[in-house]
Amino acid sequence: MKKIYLLCSIILFCAWSSVALAHVPTKALAQNKATISPMLKKTMPGVVNIVNQGEIELSNDPFLKRELSKYPAFKMLDKKHFVSLGSGVIIDAKQGLIVTNAHVVNLSKTLTITLNDGRHFSARKVGVDNETDIAVIQIKAKNLTAIPFADSDKLQIGDFVVAIGSPFGLKQSVTSGIISALNRSNLGLEKIENFIQTDAPINVGNSGGALVNTQGQLIGVNTALMSPDAGGGNIGIGFAIPSNMIRSIVKQILDFGKVHRGLMGVIVQNLTPDLAQAFNIPDQKGAVISQIVPFSPAAKAGLKIGDIITKINDHIIQSNDDVHNLTGLLHIGETANLTILRDKKLMKISVITADPKISKAHSIEAQPFLYGVCLENFAGQITNHGSVQGIHVLKVDEYSSAFVAGLHPNDVIVSANHQAVISVKQLMNVVKTTKDHLMLRVLRGPGAIFIVIK
Repeated sequence: MKKIYLLCSIILFCAWSSVALAHVPTKALAQNKATISPMLKKTMPGVVNIVNQGEIELSNDPFLKRELSKYPAFKMLDKKHFVSLGSGVIIDAKQGLIVTNAHVVNLSKTLTITLNDGRHFSARKVGVDNETDIAVIQIKAKNLTAIPFADSDKLQIGDFVVAIGSPFGLKQSVTSGIISALNRSNLGLEKIENFIQTDAPINVGNSGGALVNTQGQLIGVNTALMSPDAGGGNIGIGFAIPSNMIRSIVKQILDFGKVHRGLMGVIVQNLTPDLAQAFNIPDQKGAVISQIVPFSPAAKAGLKIGDIITKINDHIIQSNDDVHNLTGLLHIGETANLTILRDKKLMKISVITADPKISKAHSIEAQPFLYGVCLENFAGQITNHGSVQGIHVLKVDEYSSAFVAGLHPNDVIVSANHQAVISVKQLMNVVKTTKDHLMLRVLRGPGAIFIVIK
Protein backbone atom coordinates (compact mmCIF):
# COMPACT_ATOMS: atom_id res chain seq x y z
CA MET A 1 0.00 0.00 0.00
CA LYS A 2 1.34 3.38 -0.91
CA LYS A 3 1.88 5.62 2.14
CA ILE A 4 0.89 9.24 1.88
CA TYR A 5 1.64 11.66 4.68
CA LEU A 6 -0.70 14.64 4.82
CA LEU A 7 -0.27 17.83 6.76
CA CYS A 8 -3.69 18.18 8.32
CA SER A 9 -4.85 21.53 7.06
CA ILE A 10 -7.42 22.21 4.32
CA ILE A 11 -6.75 24.53 1.41
CA LEU A 12 -9.78 25.72 -0.49
CA PHE A 13 -10.14 28.13 -3.37
CA CYS A 14 -13.53 29.61 -2.51
CA ALA A 15 -15.42 29.47 0.78
CA TRP A 16 -15.74 27.31 3.87
CA SER A 17 -18.40 26.24 6.28
CA SER A 18 -18.40 24.74 9.75
CA VAL A 19 -20.72 22.37 11.55
CA ALA A 20 -20.46 21.27 15.17
CA LEU A 21 -19.63 17.63 15.70
CA ALA A 22 -18.73 15.52 18.72
CA HIS A 23 -17.74 11.88 19.06
CA VAL A 24 -18.37 9.55 21.96
CA PRO A 25 -15.49 8.54 24.27
CA THR A 26 -13.52 5.34 23.74
CA LYS A 27 -15.15 1.99 24.34
CA ALA A 28 -12.83 1.37 27.27
CA LEU A 29 -14.08 4.47 29.03
CA ALA A 30 -17.69 3.76 28.10
CA GLN A 31 -17.54 0.25 29.52
CA ASN A 32 -16.47 1.74 32.84
CA LYS A 33 -19.45 4.10 32.63
CA ALA A 34 -16.98 6.96 32.73
CA THR A 35 -17.16 10.17 30.76
CA ILE A 36 -14.68 12.83 29.76
CA SER A 37 -17.40 15.42 29.33
CA PRO A 38 -16.39 17.47 32.44
CA MET A 39 -12.81 17.63 31.17
CA LEU A 40 -13.93 18.67 27.69
CA LYS A 41 -16.11 21.47 29.05
CA LYS A 42 -12.98 22.99 30.57
CA THR A 43 -10.63 22.17 27.69
CA MET A 44 -12.56 22.82 24.47
CA PRO A 45 -12.66 26.63 24.94
CA GLY A 46 -8.87 26.50 24.64
CA VAL A 47 -9.00 25.18 21.04
CA VAL A 48 -9.70 27.63 18.22
CA ASN A 49 -10.53 27.50 14.53
CA ILE A 50 -8.09 29.28 12.16
CA VAL A 51 -8.91 30.63 8.71
CA ASN A 52 -5.84 31.66 6.73
CA GLN A 53 -6.31 33.73 3.56
CA GLY A 54 -3.48 34.59 1.22
CA GLU A 55 -2.09 34.15 -2.26
CA ILE A 56 0.02 31.43 -3.81
CA GLU A 57 2.58 32.43 -6.43
CA LEU A 58 2.08 30.07 -9.37
CA SER A 59 3.17 32.18 -12.33
CA ASN A 60 6.86 31.70 -11.48
CA ASP A 61 6.57 27.97 -12.02
CA PRO A 62 5.44 27.35 -15.61
CA PHE A 63 5.33 23.55 -15.14
CA LEU A 64 3.04 23.80 -12.09
CA LYS A 65 0.87 26.37 -13.81
CA ARG A 66 0.50 24.14 -16.84
CA GLU A 67 -0.42 21.11 -14.75
CA LEU A 68 -2.95 23.01 -12.63
CA SER A 69 -4.53 24.55 -15.70
CA LYS A 70 -5.84 21.08 -16.60
CA TYR A 71 -8.34 21.34 -13.74
CA PRO A 72 -11.56 23.36 -14.24
CA ALA A 73 -11.37 24.86 -10.72
CA PHE A 74 -8.00 26.40 -11.51
CA LYS A 75 -9.23 27.88 -14.80
CA MET A 76 -11.98 29.71 -12.90
CA LEU A 77 -9.45 31.54 -10.75
CA ASP A 78 -8.73 35.11 -11.78
CA LYS A 79 -6.40 35.48 -8.77
CA LYS A 80 -4.16 33.03 -6.94
CA HIS A 81 -6.18 33.46 -3.77
CA PHE A 82 -6.55 30.62 -1.29
CA VAL A 83 -8.35 29.94 1.97
CA SER A 84 -6.97 27.30 4.33
CA LEU A 85 -8.51 25.91 7.49
CA GLY A 86 -6.77 24.70 10.59
CA SER A 87 -6.84 24.71 14.37
CA GLY A 88 -4.89 26.26 17.21
CA VAL A 89 -4.42 25.99 20.98
CA ILE A 90 -4.53 28.90 23.42
CA ILE A 91 -1.46 28.62 25.68
CA ASP A 92 -1.59 32.04 27.39
CA ALA A 93 -5.03 33.51 28.15
CA LYS A 94 -3.75 36.88 29.38
CA GLN A 95 -1.58 37.60 26.35
CA GLY A 96 -3.84 35.86 23.84
CA LEU A 97 -1.06 33.56 22.63
CA ILE A 98 -2.01 30.62 20.40
CA VAL A 99 0.23 27.82 19.19
CA THR A 100 -0.47 26.10 15.88
CA ASN A 101 1.37 24.52 12.96
CA ALA A 102 3.58 26.67 10.76
CA HIS A 103 1.93 25.24 7.65
CA VAL A 104 -1.46 26.46 8.93
CA VAL A 105 -0.36 30.13 8.92
CA ASN A 106 2.32 30.28 6.22
CA LEU A 107 1.66 32.62 3.26
CA SER A 108 -1.04 34.37 5.27
CA LYS A 109 -2.33 37.84 4.50
CA THR A 110 -5.13 37.61 7.03
CA LEU A 111 -5.69 35.21 9.93
CA THR A 112 -9.18 34.93 11.42
CA ILE A 113 -9.64 33.13 14.72
CA THR A 114 -12.98 31.75 15.83
CA LEU A 115 -13.31 30.87 19.49
CA ASN A 116 -15.40 28.14 21.04
CA ASP A 117 -18.01 30.74 22.07
CA GLY A 118 -18.36 32.01 18.48
CA ARG A 119 -16.33 35.22 18.79
CA HIS A 120 -14.09 36.19 15.85
CA PHE A 121 -10.72 37.95 16.03
CA SER A 122 -7.93 38.90 13.67
CA ALA A 123 -4.55 37.45 14.62
CA ARG A 124 -0.97 38.47 14.03
CA LYS A 125 1.98 36.14 13.60
CA VAL A 126 4.46 36.31 16.46
CA GLY A 127 6.93 33.85 14.97
CA VAL A 128 7.26 30.70 12.89
CA ASP A 129 9.68 27.77 12.97
CA ASN A 130 9.35 25.70 9.81
CA GLU A 131 11.89 23.08 10.89
CA THR A 132 9.53 21.84 13.63
CA ASP A 133 6.31 23.13 11.97
CA ILE A 134 5.44 25.28 15.01
CA ALA A 135 4.05 28.81 14.93
CA VAL A 136 2.84 31.28 17.55
CA ILE A 137 0.08 33.77 16.77
CA GLN A 138 -1.67 36.33 18.98
CA ILE A 139 -5.13 37.83 19.36
CA LYS A 140 -6.42 40.69 21.52
CA ALA A 141 -9.32 39.22 23.46
CA LYS A 142 -10.62 38.89 26.99
CA ASN A 143 -12.02 35.91 28.88
CA LEU A 144 -9.86 33.35 27.11
CA THR A 145 -9.18 29.82 28.32
CA ALA A 146 -5.69 28.37 28.04
CA ILE A 147 -4.80 24.69 28.05
CA PRO A 148 -1.95 23.85 30.48
CA PHE A 149 1.09 21.92 29.25
CA ALA A 150 1.80 18.35 30.32
CA ASP A 151 5.27 16.78 30.48
CA SER A 152 5.42 14.78 27.25
CA ASP A 153 8.54 12.92 28.47
CA LYS A 154 6.26 11.05 30.89
CA LEU A 155 3.94 9.73 28.19
CA GLN A 156 3.58 5.99 27.75
CA ILE A 157 2.28 3.83 24.95
CA GLY A 158 -1.32 2.96 25.78
CA ASP A 159 -2.17 6.25 27.51
CA PHE A 160 -5.66 7.50 26.63
CA VAL A 161 -5.68 10.71 24.57
CA VAL A 162 -8.25 13.07 23.08
CA ALA A 163 -7.83 15.08 19.85
CA ILE A 164 -9.70 18.37 19.52
CA GLY A 165 -9.78 20.41 16.32
CA SER A 166 -11.65 21.34 13.17
CA PRO A 167 -11.37 18.44 10.70
CA PHE A 168 -12.77 19.36 7.29
CA GLY A 169 -13.83 22.69 8.81
CA LEU A 170 -16.10 21.04 11.39
CA LYS A 171 -15.43 23.18 14.46
CA GLN A 172 -14.78 21.70 17.90
CA SER A 173 -14.71 18.05 16.89
CA VAL A 174 -13.53 15.57 19.50
CA THR A 175 -12.05 12.13 18.87
CA SER A 176 -10.33 9.77 21.26
CA GLY A 177 -7.86 6.91 21.29
CA ILE A 178 -4.53 5.89 22.75
CA ILE A 179 -0.87 6.66 22.20
CA SER A 180 0.26 4.09 19.63
CA ALA A 181 3.97 4.96 19.60
CA LEU A 182 6.45 7.58 20.74
CA ASN A 183 9.49 9.25 19.19
CA ARG A 184 8.42 8.64 15.60
CA SER A 185 10.93 10.09 13.13
CA ASN A 186 12.23 9.62 9.58
CA LEU A 187 8.77 10.32 8.19
CA GLY A 188 9.99 13.09 5.90
CA LEU A 189 7.49 15.60 7.27
CA GLU A 190 9.79 18.02 9.09
CA LYS A 191 13.51 18.56 9.51
CA ILE A 192 13.19 17.83 13.22
CA GLU A 193 10.81 14.97 14.00
CA ASN A 194 9.92 13.39 17.32
CA PHE A 195 6.22 12.65 16.88
CA ILE A 196 3.62 11.12 19.13
CA GLN A 197 1.66 8.55 17.12
CA THR A 198 -1.99 8.08 18.00
CA ASP A 199 -5.00 6.17 16.71
CA ALA A 200 -7.34 8.98 17.81
CA PRO A 201 -8.85 9.93 14.43
CA ILE A 202 -6.99 12.95 13.02
CA ASN A 203 -8.16 14.29 9.68
CA VAL A 204 -7.45 17.11 7.27
CA GLY A 205 -8.17 20.34 9.14
CA ASN A 206 -6.97 19.02 12.52
CA SER A 207 -3.56 20.67 12.03
CA GLY A 208 -2.63 22.80 15.01
CA GLY A 209 -5.33 21.32 17.21
CA ALA A 210 -4.83 19.89 20.68
CA LEU A 211 -3.93 16.37 21.71
CA VAL A 212 -4.72 16.22 25.42
CA ASN A 213 -4.61 13.64 28.19
CA THR A 214 -7.61 12.70 30.32
CA GLN A 215 -6.76 15.55 32.71
CA GLY A 216 -7.18 18.06 29.91
CA GLN A 217 -3.47 18.89 29.69
CA LEU A 218 -1.77 19.55 26.37
CA ILE A 219 0.52 16.67 25.42
CA GLY A 220 0.89 17.58 21.75
CA VAL A 221 -0.26 19.53 18.71
CA ASN A 222 -1.77 17.46 15.91
CA THR A 223 0.09 17.93 12.66
CA ALA A 224 -0.18 15.06 10.15
CA LEU A 225 -1.78 11.75 9.28
CA MET A 226 -0.92 8.72 7.22
CA SER A 227 -3.40 7.98 4.46
CA PRO A 228 -3.55 5.37 1.69
CA ASP A 229 -4.52 8.06 -0.82
CA ALA A 230 -4.41 11.80 -1.39
CA GLY A 231 -8.00 12.14 -0.18
CA GLY A 232 -6.87 12.22 3.40
CA GLY A 233 -9.03 9.41 4.78
CA ASN A 234 -8.17 8.41 8.35
CA ILE A 235 -6.75 4.93 8.95
CA GLY A 236 -5.89 5.41 12.62
CA ILE A 237 -2.33 6.67 12.21
CA GLY A 238 -1.92 10.30 13.17
CA PHE A 239 1.03 12.32 14.44
CA ALA A 240 1.42 15.12 16.95
CA ILE A 241 4.34 17.30 18.00
CA PRO A 242 5.09 16.62 21.71
CA SER A 243 4.42 19.38 24.24
CA ASN A 244 7.99 19.62 25.53
CA MET A 245 9.27 20.36 22.04
CA ILE A 246 6.51 22.94 21.62
CA ARG A 247 7.43 24.67 24.89
CA SER A 248 11.09 24.89 23.90
CA ILE A 249 10.31 26.37 20.47
CA VAL A 250 7.62 28.73 21.79
CA LYS A 251 10.01 30.14 24.40
CA GLN A 252 12.57 31.04 21.73
CA ILE A 253 9.92 32.54 19.46
CA LEU A 254 8.64 34.71 22.32
CA ASP A 255 12.18 35.70 23.36
CA PHE A 256 13.68 36.34 19.93
CA GLY A 257 10.88 36.25 17.36
CA LYS A 258 12.44 33.13 15.85
CA VAL A 259 14.48 30.08 16.82
CA HIS A 260 18.23 30.59 17.28
CA ARG A 261 19.60 27.07 16.93
CA GLY A 262 23.07 26.45 18.23
CA LEU A 263 25.66 24.37 16.41
CA MET A 264 27.36 21.47 18.16
CA GLY A 265 29.16 20.09 15.12
CA VAL A 266 28.77 16.30 15.17
CA ILE A 267 27.40 13.87 12.62
CA VAL A 268 26.25 10.56 14.06
CA GLN A 269 24.95 7.19 12.95
CA ASN A 270 22.99 4.41 14.61
CA LEU A 271 24.85 1.89 16.72
CA THR A 272 23.93 -1.25 14.79
CA PRO A 273 24.56 -4.78 16.11
CA ASP A 274 27.56 -5.06 13.77
CA LEU A 275 29.01 -1.77 14.98
CA ALA A 276 28.41 -2.69 18.61
CA GLN A 277 30.27 -5.95 18.02
CA ALA A 278 33.08 -4.11 16.23
CA PHE A 279 33.39 -1.68 19.15
CA ASN A 280 33.26 -4.71 21.45
CA ILE A 281 30.41 -3.38 23.57
CA PRO A 282 27.34 -5.37 24.66
CA ASP A 283 24.77 -2.55 24.56
CA GLN A 284 23.30 -1.21 21.31
CA LYS A 285 21.93 2.00 22.83
CA GLY A 286 23.59 5.16 21.66
CA ALA A 287 24.81 6.91 18.53
CA VAL A 288 28.30 6.76 17.05
CA ILE A 289 30.07 9.98 16.07
CA SER A 290 31.14 9.41 12.47
CA GLN A 291 32.24 12.96 11.69
CA ILE A 292 33.17 16.12 13.59
CA VAL A 293 32.94 19.49 11.89
CA PRO A 294 36.37 21.17 11.97
CA PHE A 295 36.69 24.14 14.37
CA SER A 296 33.19 23.39 15.74
CA PRO A 297 32.24 23.42 19.46
CA ALA A 298 32.40 19.60 19.41
CA ALA A 299 35.97 19.69 18.11
CA LYS A 300 36.99 22.29 20.68
CA ALA A 301 35.37 20.29 23.50
CA GLY A 302 37.46 17.23 22.66
CA LEU A 303 34.91 14.88 21.14
CA LYS A 304 36.43 12.29 18.83
CA ILE A 305 35.27 10.21 15.88
CA GLY A 306 34.18 6.85 17.24
CA ASP A 307 32.83 8.22 20.51
CA ILE A 308 29.42 6.75 21.36
CA ILE A 309 26.93 9.27 22.73
CA THR A 310 24.72 7.63 25.37
CA LYS A 311 23.15 10.72 27.01
CA ILE A 312 22.56 14.39 26.26
CA ASN A 313 21.46 16.49 29.25
CA ASP A 314 20.23 13.34 31.06
CA HIS A 315 18.17 12.24 28.02
CA ILE A 316 19.06 8.65 27.11
CA ILE A 317 20.17 8.32 23.48
CA GLN A 318 18.69 5.33 21.69
CA SER A 319 19.58 6.30 18.11
CA ASN A 320 20.95 9.04 15.87
CA ASP A 321 17.43 10.52 15.67
CA ASP A 322 17.58 11.33 19.39
CA VAL A 323 20.82 13.26 18.88
CA HIS A 324 19.39 15.12 15.89
CA ASN A 325 16.19 16.07 17.74
CA LEU A 326 17.84 17.10 21.01
CA THR A 327 20.60 19.16 19.42
CA GLY A 328 18.04 20.77 17.12
CA LEU A 329 16.33 22.26 20.18
CA LEU A 330 19.50 23.71 21.73
CA HIS A 331 19.79 27.46 21.40
CA ILE A 332 22.99 29.42 20.82
CA GLY A 333 25.25 29.42 23.88
CA GLU A 334 23.43 26.56 25.61
CA THR A 335 25.49 23.83 27.25
CA ALA A 336 24.99 20.24 26.13
CA ASN A 337 26.25 17.80 28.78
CA LEU A 338 27.18 14.63 26.93
CA THR A 339 27.86 11.20 28.37
CA ILE A 340 30.01 9.26 25.93
CA LEU A 341 31.57 5.84 25.73
CA ARG A 342 35.20 5.91 24.58
CA ASP A 343 37.34 2.78 24.66
CA LYS A 344 34.71 1.11 26.90
CA LYS A 345 34.98 3.93 29.44
CA LEU A 346 32.18 6.39 30.24
CA MET A 347 33.16 10.04 30.07
CA LYS A 348 31.32 13.33 30.48
CA ILE A 349 32.04 16.18 28.07
CA SER A 350 30.28 19.56 27.97
CA VAL A 351 29.78 21.32 24.64
CA ILE A 352 28.67 24.95 24.44
CA THR A 353 26.74 25.45 21.22
CA ALA A 354 27.79 28.26 18.90
CA ASP A 355 26.11 30.50 16.36
CA PRO A 356 26.31 28.54 13.07
CA LYS A 357 27.12 31.74 11.15
CA ILE A 358 29.97 32.69 13.48
CA SER A 359 31.25 29.12 13.55
CA LYS A 360 31.24 29.03 9.76
CA ALA A 361 33.06 32.36 9.61
CA HIS A 362 35.75 31.03 11.97
CA SER A 363 36.08 27.87 9.89
CA ILE A 364 36.45 29.86 6.68
CA GLU A 365 39.00 32.12 8.35
CA ALA A 366 40.99 29.11 9.54
CA GLN A 367 40.63 27.30 6.20
CA PRO A 368 39.87 29.95 3.55
CA PHE A 369 40.88 27.97 0.48
CA LEU A 370 39.40 24.51 1.03
CA TYR A 371 36.50 25.21 3.40
CA GLY A 372 33.50 23.11 2.35
CA VAL A 373 35.62 20.60 0.42
CA CYS A 374 35.66 16.90 1.38
CA LEU A 375 38.82 15.05 0.41
CA GLU A 376 40.32 11.58 0.59
CA ASN A 377 43.63 10.03 -0.43
CA PHE A 378 43.61 8.47 -3.89
CA ALA A 379 45.70 5.81 -5.60
CA GLY A 380 44.56 4.17 -8.81
CA GLN A 381 44.44 4.09 -12.57
CA ILE A 382 43.01 7.02 -14.55
CA THR A 383 42.50 7.01 -18.32
CA ASN A 384 45.30 8.88 -20.15
CA HIS A 385 47.19 9.33 -16.86
CA GLY A 386 48.06 5.80 -15.86
CA SER A 387 48.82 5.05 -12.23
CA VAL A 388 48.07 8.13 -10.11
CA GLN A 389 48.52 9.14 -6.49
CA GLY A 390 46.76 12.25 -5.31
CA ILE A 391 43.72 13.58 -3.48
CA HIS A 392 40.18 12.70 -4.55
CA VAL A 393 37.58 15.48 -4.24
CA LEU A 394 34.41 13.96 -2.74
CA LYS A 395 32.24 17.06 -2.29
CA VAL A 396 32.41 20.81 -2.82
CA ASP A 397 29.93 23.08 -1.04
CA GLU A 398 28.06 25.48 -3.28
CA TYR A 399 29.35 29.07 -3.22
CA SER A 400 32.53 28.10 -1.36
CA SER A 401 35.78 29.61 -2.65
CA ALA A 402 36.73 26.28 -4.23
CA PHE A 403 33.32 25.97 -5.91
CA VAL A 404 33.57 29.49 -7.35
CA ALA A 405 37.08 28.73 -8.62
CA GLY A 406 35.77 25.66 -10.49
CA LEU A 407 36.78 22.69 -8.34
CA HIS A 408 34.40 19.76 -8.98
CA PRO A 409 33.56 16.52 -7.18
CA ASN A 410 35.60 13.57 -8.57
CA ASP A 411 38.52 15.83 -9.49
CA VAL A 412 41.89 14.40 -8.42
CA ILE A 413 44.37 16.97 -7.08
CA VAL A 414 47.99 16.13 -7.95
CA SER A 415 49.82 19.38 -7.17
CA ALA A 416 49.42 22.53 -5.09
CA ASN A 417 51.42 25.71 -5.73
CA HIS A 418 53.73 23.72 -8.06
CA GLN A 419 54.39 21.05 -5.40
CA ALA A 420 53.36 17.44 -5.98
CA VAL A 421 50.92 16.21 -3.34
CA ILE A 422 49.91 12.60 -2.82
CA SER A 423 47.94 12.86 0.42
CA VAL A 424 45.48 15.14 2.18
CA LYS A 425 48.09 15.78 4.88
CA GLN A 426 50.62 17.00 2.29
CA LEU A 427 48.02 19.24 0.67
CA MET A 428 47.09 20.80 4.03
CA ASN A 429 50.75 21.51 4.79
CA VAL A 430 50.96 23.48 1.55
CA VAL A 431 47.72 25.29 2.33
CA LYS A 432 49.04 26.38 5.75
CA THR A 433 51.83 28.39 4.11
CA THR A 434 49.58 29.88 1.41
CA LYS A 435 48.56 33.54 1.75
CA ASP A 436 46.97 35.02 -1.37
CA HIS A 437 45.98 32.21 -3.69
CA LEU A 438 46.16 28.44 -3.99
CA MET A 439 46.91 27.00 -7.42
CA LEU A 440 45.88 23.38 -7.91
CA ARG A 441 46.53 21.05 -10.79
CA VAL A 442 43.68 18.59 -11.04
CA LEU A 443 42.96 15.61 -13.22
CA ARG A 444 39.40 15.65 -14.54
CA GLY A 445 38.55 12.53 -16.49
CA PRO A 446 41.13 12.02 -19.22
CA GLY A 447 42.20 15.70 -19.10
CA ALA A 448 43.95 18.02 -16.66
CA ILE A 449 43.53 21.69 -15.72
CA PHE A 450 44.86 24.32 -13.32
CA ILE A 451 42.53 25.98 -10.82
CA VAL A 452 43.32 29.08 -8.78
CA ILE A 453 41.43 29.50 -5.50
CA LYS A 454 41.52 32.99 -3.99
